[in-house]
Amino acid sequence: MKPHHRLHRILCATLLWIAACAALADATVEKADGRKLDEVFARSELHIATLDAKLHRFDIWIADSDQRRARGLMFVDHMNADAGMLFIYPTAQHIAMWMKNTHIPLDMLFVSADGRVAQVVADTVPMSLKTIESDKDVNAVIELNAGTAARLHIGPGSQVIHPAFAKR
Repeated sequence: MKPHHRLHRILCATLLWIAACAALADATVEKADGRKLDEVFARSELHIATLDAKLHRFDIWIADSDQRRARGLMFVDHMNADAGMLFIYPTAQHIAMWMKNTHIPLDMLFVSADGRVAQVVADTVPMSLKTIESDKDVNAVIELNAGTAARLHIGPGSQVIHPAFAKR
């Protein structure tokens, strides 16, 4: 094979690899089984007002049934910076979560019925079986990419604005 043909093949292979990586980066978050989260979860918009008077917008998936809450963000390899998942529970309760089959580190916001952030557990460990529990009864958990709570100053007392909290 001539040197310029070999170089051409290497260049083509490299370009195909770059295109495949770009397609993966542009795709909506995929599950390991190839199904998009959008096929399983409804989407919504959520805002969080922080104590420093800033309002932060997130595109979230809603986990509002036992089956959806059990599935959560398992097998997700990437999540956009403004994305997350809202786990809604029918009544206030102590909530225990874990990171089994969860590939990305997360911040977990435990939220009371009035939409106030009650507790933040930051930088959870991917794939861990350690139980992550709320300190008190809450009605919801919001999972965001690890570091988001610190970066945006989301902490106890921050107000979550979403229809799930308007009904309570």
